[in-house]
Amino acid sequence: MPTTRKSSAKPAAKKSARTSRGDLAPERIAAILKALDEAYPDAVCALTHRTPWELLVATILSAQCTDVRVNIVTPELFRRFPTPAAMAKAKLPELENLIRTTGFFRNKAKSIQGAAKKITEEFGGKVPETLAELITVPGAARKTANVVLGVSFGNAEGVVVDTHVFRIAHRLDLAKGDTAQKVEQELMQVLPQDRWISFSHQVIHHGRQVCIARSPKCDKCNLEQLCHSKDKTWES
Repeated sequence: MPTTRKSSAKPAAKKSARTSRGDLAPERIAAILKALDEAYPDAVCALTHRTPWELLVATILSAQCTDVRVNIVTPELFRRFPTPAAMAKAKLPELENLIRTTGFFRNKAKSIQGAAKKITEEFGGKVPETLAELITVPGAARKTANVVLGVSFGNAEGVVVDTHVFRIAHRLDLAKGDTAQKVEQELMQVLPQDRWISFSHQVIHHGRQVCIARSPKCDKCNLEQLCHSKDKTWES
């Protein structure tokens, strides 16, 4: 296939062409989802866990931290404090020491202990299965709640919007909001609900492997022909 490098200057007509393509047309959305299925058919959450409680804690720890680092830290954390009741009784300095390498460890220790106490005292030791209840748990903001609900319970009440989903939703012209919550609401309007969970997993993998923040690998992207982003590094 003949290819060309993207020039630094883009003709003004190109922008108007973008808006006339119908970026949110059902057939384009379907094509994007098909391409994601082809590239990441088995995409799952990268956080190692055995229970909804372990996933909740791991997701809280993953803020500003890699999943790889979290997966190194959590085995010993859960060995010492395997249940919400056990973690609720832990001493903060011990929790902080166990999770220190994940960054922001003092705030995270308070969050996971607060979550443990809330779940133990108000939810019978079980992670709530609805968004309305789960977001009342310390550390479980909407993104974290959506991760746990989708992965542990198959409950699609929203779309997980992390930095990768936020970036790629904009690059693919699926959303224009300037906050994660606004982008989530836009994605919920254009994506079929039965794809809310898998879409996030696939896009997160895509963001880590191909559509990286700086110098995206557009020449290796099977979504390239569906993408009209201004920062593309290559065009077919």
